[in-house]
Amino acid sequence: QVQLVESGGGLVQVGGSLRLSCAASRIIFGTSTMGWYRQAPGKERELVADISSIGITNYADSVKGRFTISRDNAKNTVYLQMNSLKPEDTSVYYCNARTIVGSYWGQGTQVTVSS
Repeated sequence: QVQLVESGGGLVQVGGSLRLSCAASRIIFGTSTMGWYRQAPGKERELVADISSIGITNYADSVKGRFTISRDNAKNTVYLQMNSLKPEDTSVYYCNARTIVGSYWGQGTQVTVSS
């Protein structure tokens, strides 16, 4: 069964940093585009960043220059390094694996940025 396990969320002050991790099932990781999405209360889920199986990255305009997505294929893990955090970054962050047969989602991890 495909499994995505997230960690690293928490409470941080404005301007601080967090690193999110998502450990995925080996069977799908190597050929998947991995992504981070977020969904705040009352808002639609939005793409934050993604990275292809060969390392090509894509970022939302709102996080360019502040967030970095990376992957370690040996560990079947994708990371999101978040720097210069703002209150508007407060959200539940979800890991996503996109394959030719469908998409899979993690359980989500809460990130709260306080003023």
